[in-house]
Amino acid sequence: ASMYTEIQREQPDGGNILTHPDYIDGNPDLIKPKKLLNPVKASKSHQELHRELLMNHKRGLGMESKPELQRVLEHRRRNQLIRQKKEEEEAKKLQSPFEKELLKRHQRLDQLEKEQEKEEDHAPEFIKVKENLRRTSTVTGDEKAA
Repeated sequence: ASMYTEIQREQPDGGNILTHPDYIDGNPDLIKPKKLLNPVKASKSHQELHRELLMNHKRGLGMESKPELQRVLEHRRRNQLIRQKKEEEEAKKLQSPFEKELLKRHQRLDQLEKEQEKEEDHAPEFIKVKENLRRTSTVTGDEKAA
C-alpha cells in the first residue's frame, strides 16, 4: 500500500493522457462544438416506440410474452413447415402404382447389396482371393473353348 501511495505522489496527473480542449478556457471568440444528434433516436417513430416500451415496462406488461417480431417469425416458420408437410403428402399421393413398385424394388436391391457387403466384410481374405481365382479361371477356360 505504501508503494502505491508513493507512485501516486510522483505522478499526480500521469493517468490523464488526454489534453483539454481549447473551448473550455472560456474564449468567447471560439465556436463551441455541439454534440451531433443520432438520426435514429431523433426519429419520431423511434421516440414513440421507446415511450411505448417504457410504459409497458412500468406496467409490467410484455415481460413474459415474446416480442412481436419473434412471434411473427415463429408463425411464418410454423406455416412453412405445415406447407412442406402438405406438399410431401400430396407428392406421395400422386405417385402412381408403377412408381411405388419401382421404389419398393429399389429399396429391396439396396438392402440386398448392403447385406452382401456385410457378408463379404466378415469373410476371411483367402476366401475372397479364391473366389477371384475361380472367376479368372472360368473366364480363361471359356475363351479357349471359343
